[in-house]
Amino acid sequence: MKITNVRSWIVKIPWDHNPGAGMLRDPGSRAFIFVQVDTDAGITGWGEVTTYPGPVANRAVAAYINEIGEWLRGEDPSQIEAIWQKTFRAMTYVGTRGATTAAISAVDIALWDIRGKVLGQPIYNLLGGPVRDRIALYCHPYGNQSPETIVPAAKEIKASGFKAFKMDPMLPHLHVGNASFLDGELDAEVEAKALETLAAAREAVGPHFEILIDAHGLYNVPTAVRLANKMAEYNIHWFEEPVPPESWKALKQVKEQVATAICTGERLHTRWEFVPIFEGGLADFIMPDVTWTGGISELKKIATMAEAYYIPISPHDASGPVNVMAGAQVMMTVPNFYKLECHRYDFSGYNILVDQPLDVRDGCLHLTDRPGLGIELNRETLEKYEVTGAGTANG
Repeated sequence: MKITNVRSWIVKIPWDHNPGAGMLRDPGSRAFIFVQVDTDAGITGWGEVTTYPGPVANRAVAAYINEIGEWLRGEDPSQIEAIWQKTFRAMTYVGTRGATTAAISAVDIALWDIRGKVLGQPIYNLLGGPVRDRIALYCHPYGNQSPETIVPAAKEIKASGFKAFKMDPMLPHLHVGNASFLDGELDAEVEAKALETLAAAREAVGPHFEILIDAHGLYNVPTAVRLANKMAEYNIHWFEEPVPPESWKALKQVKEQVATAICTGERLHTRWEFVPIFEGGLADFIMPDVTWTGGISELKKIATMAEAYYIPISPHDASGPVNVMAGAQVMMTVPNFYKLECHRYDFSGYNILVDQPLDVRDGCLHLTDRPGLGIELNRETLEKYEVTGAGTANG
């Protein structure tokens, strides 16, 4: 079997659904980057890249994917490790992180999807078999968070069967009284409002529900320390990305001064960037993204490294259905798994993209024994909602 074609898809689908009692509206649209890898045996594999950097970066990653596709035409798709290493090393002179690993991730996921389909097995069986029968999830509340809006959102999530959610109560008001994220500071008014929002959320869900706080890597050391310690009063499960990812010493300073668990890894790429985290004891949880850090191949390796340090792994998988399913396939085989991130507790927004809805019950994703990723993307949907000129076929 040979690879005949690799192409990227940037699509923007309607994202305007109103779950539950109708209080919590999540309007607009969402963009996704998918990759399609075709073979001469008629088997297609699907991959994905998280799209948070925005339209310019999305196009850059898509261009990387299409360029890699030119290199891979004629390759045996079963040689997943060789293809990963060859592609990664070929990028040395332009940088082996960021857009490079995002593109590699998408292709790697698609190759594992192909391998599963060829062998008639779900990917988790190819990675050693499952150690659990379901994947616990955590999600995000709908809309901007305030003391008024977080209460119905939190109650709705809890009623759906989820046992954890994550929020950033600082982010909606970050522009108030400072230079946004540029100075790493937080205005006292914003800080007070964030704590008020957290207090309202805790009261709404009770003492046993897990609340995770995301700082989005925005703060300097004293601001991060102050926030984490004030939020510890509300029994937060972790404080995520307290400082930007470039300085391990800054993270160390925070870790040594806070009373909460620290989570990091969303912005780290490949196993090598996790080495100082593990060796320095800088995090209590890690959260690599399967679509950024190097794909299924790399996520499994990072999880195994974390297991040796007894650190739980909770992948940052909050984009599209391939992102979620790729992370879930790996986590089925990982003993030190905590929970898998998802964008919303209501997965119905994905339905137009996939051949069957994802099976979410009582806050858990249930995987089937369907081969590969366990889902197929709907090509008619991709064609209908493609951002014009974004994808390029190779052949």
